Amino acid sequence: MDLRIDGEPEKSSPLELLLNAIEQGDLPPGTRLRETDLASQLGISRTPVREALHRLHAMGLAEHGVQRGLVVAQISYDQTRQLFAVREGLEGMATRLAAQHASPYEIDVMKQMVKNDRGVTDPAKLSETNKQLHRYIANASHNQYMIDALNNLRIHLSLLPASTYTLPERVASAQAEHEEIVAAIAAGDGDAAEAAARRHIANGYRIRLKITKF
Repeated sequence: MDLRIDGEPEKSSPLELLLNAIEQGDLPPGTRLRETDLASQLGISRTPVREALHRLHAMGLAEHGVQRGLVVAQISYDQTRQLFAVREGLEGMATRLAAQHASPYEIDVMKQMVKNDRGVTDPAKLSETNKQLHRYIANASHNQYMIDALNNLRIHLSLLPASTYTLPERVASAQAEHEEIVAAIAAGDGDAAEAAARRHIANGYRIRLKITKF
């Protein structure tokens, strides 16, 4: 497994490369994080890898395994509950800010993104486009603190197994919710945008509890 981005590790730090691998599912929860193996996969020495692993552990993304060394963290029910509580608040505020600050171009891009998802049923593809839309809405808030907070939160959410889009019912409901969110942003209605975003996250949490065994 090659964890490098475009095969050019010098363009990203070891921590960024590992974070990307976790978020993309290349290092799923429970995976042993061996310094030697990771250094080989990243094409770098063990020292920066060791430092990156210490950072992952401090961030709660790696934990001590049964055997010696670290593994990619596995998320508990209580942690999931806490994550979604924070996510609902942050996504709601980010969407409100997007309704206030998104440019006409950004709104057009969001409209096209939800339009492109119509009729798509592949869980993997929908999971990826869902991340892209939420990331775009956060960026449209034009608030760097909000953007950074949600980026960090999304990495932790990637520790959750499977995708809620594996349930056919979620495919249709998420599409309708995304369209409602983007319509409210386009209308510049912060109240409606935040309320729609909060409902979307709350509904996603309920689906998550259905498909995840803790």
